[in-house]
Amino acid sequence: MNKVAWSPNASSKKFVTNEVLAPFMPQKVCTTKVEISMSCSNLLDLDIASKSDPYVVLSMKEKWQDDLSWKQIDRTETIYNSLNPQWAKKFIVDYKFETIQEMKFEVRDDDSGGKCGRFQYLGIFETILSDIVSHPRTQFVGKLTGAMGKNCGEIILVAEEVSACKKLVEVELKAANLKRQSWLKRNNPFLVVSRLNEDDSYSVVKRLGTIPTRNATWKLSIHLNSLCNGDYDRGIKIDCYNRRRDGNHKLIGTCETSLREIQVETLKLYKTRKQSTSNSIETGKLKILRFQITDEVSFMDYIRNGTQMHFAVAVDFTQSNKDYTSPESLHYLSANSLNPYQIALRSVGEIIQHYDNSHLYPAFGFGAKIPPNGEVSHQFPLNGNPKHPHCSSIDEILVHYENCLKTVELYGPTNFAPVINNAISIASAFQNGKHYFVLLIITDGIISDMKETKHAIISASSLPISIIIVGVGMANFNKMDQLDSDEWRLRIDGRFAERDIVQFVPLSKFLGKKKHTEIKSNADLARNVLAEIPYQFLSYMEKMGYKPRMGDQES
Repeated sequence: MNKVAWSPNASSKKFVTNEVLAPFMPQKVCTTKVEISMSCSNLLDLDIASKSDPYVVLSMKEKWQDDLSWKQIDRTETIYNSLNPQWAKKFIVDYKFETIQEMKFEVRDDDSGGKCGRFQYLGIFETILSDIVSHPRTQFVGKLTGAMGKNCGEIILVAEEVSACKKLVEVELKAANLKRQSWLKRNNPFLVVSRLNEDDSYSVVKRLGTIPTRNATWKLSIHLNSLCNGDYDRGIKIDCYNRRRDGNHKLIGTCETSLREIQVETLKLYKTRKQSTSNSIETGKLKILRFQITDEVSFMDYIRNGTQMHFAVAVDFTQSNKDYTSPESLHYLSANSLNPYQIALRSVGEIIQHYDNSHLYPAFGFGAKIPPNGEVSHQFPLNGNPKHPHCSSIDEILVHYENCLKTVELYGPTNFAPVINNAISIASAFQNGKHYFVLLIITDGIISDMKETKHAIISASSLPISIIIVGVGMANFNKMDQLDSDEWRLRIDGRFAERDIVQFVPLSKFLGKKKHTEIKSNADLARNVLAEIPYQFLSYMEKMGYKPRMGDQES
């Protein structure tokens, strides 16, 4: 089958790894804090004897919430007598890739005279946080509205990721000459790293797993704030234990140090914590093989500095969905409500479309007989143009989807491998760290080509690709969990996935819930579907060693 291109040209780079047997690391939390600076220009002058006294109030809500749900987040100080104010106060908000965060900036004229509550509106600007974050230039300018027939001026927003927690400490330690805890058994040492609290107690911040050897080597990677809250002289304690099956682990030795002191070549372990007394017995050493403090690169760093995310969809047109004219069909077209496919397309697409500056979204169908010859196709463009299968918006995708329902014949089987292999053929030419691909597959049934699909996913796992699978209808989707390898690498025929790239979510989990509006259910779906994308994105960039070129806005 001929491949259908859905991205521009780029240089390629081969991916090689030997790590195939280890389980996946726990999922990282990719929520980060964003600092928003504000200024305005050409504000209305509502005062008579002087200029306006403006301040800004920020309110936020999620898309599924109604207008009564706006929550006031913060406000700036008042700038007196200014129509072009620049506020020192910044707004700090949590940025979440997986949801639409609506923001409302109210610019008010302070008429309180030192009393609370009296103000007039100078203008209002509403937007979403992802538009500010993904804006290719530093300043995001919005038109203020609210006064009929008047120019209310502009608000200028500058978003920066809060950098206080981005320092990463990386230490490689090697045990040496650990005292044996039993003459009959070898040591099974592990480390517990703790930090000193203000009351001289310690809190555990990291555990490093058991290594069955006297000369074990551990790699500690931890945020600076977690290790010592940014204080290089804060006390740090490393306990070395010998693991026992009954949980009564035996202490081999302890060293007390600090981040500043840990940079020495060797840390000595003692049997007691009072290292200055003559009763302290040295029970081994921890040699520092490598010590490094770096700035951790975040998902936002890549997005703000030129990395493009490309979004494509593949829709199941197999016969098990039933004809679209039947109310029992999963493709049923109604003027009053969306069908499951439309819900999935809109819920996910409305979020991710903000991260693709090209605004070109390839959209395919599979599992149908297509005109003019009635041949079965497992990948056909919804717009009917194989040379340019792109749509300019989610609304356009939905229009072509409805047209296809009226022109193709639902058939089968349910094969995923062709659309995944097409994504592979494109993404393989884009391994320069500047592009990442997200493929959304919406299906109603069990995969017919499971073996081929597993091989395709394993091949895709070394490329800049994430695959989202949304299951619609009430089919038994248990086998789909084989593809969503959150804990262990996907494997088949001796091949292992390089990383986890699949997220499977059944739509029924989010629909028809009592106390949930349709909009909230859609938002919950998108949140669950997209929550792993930043982690999967970062896992690829880290494995390939790609770093964002700060200040580079070229794609």
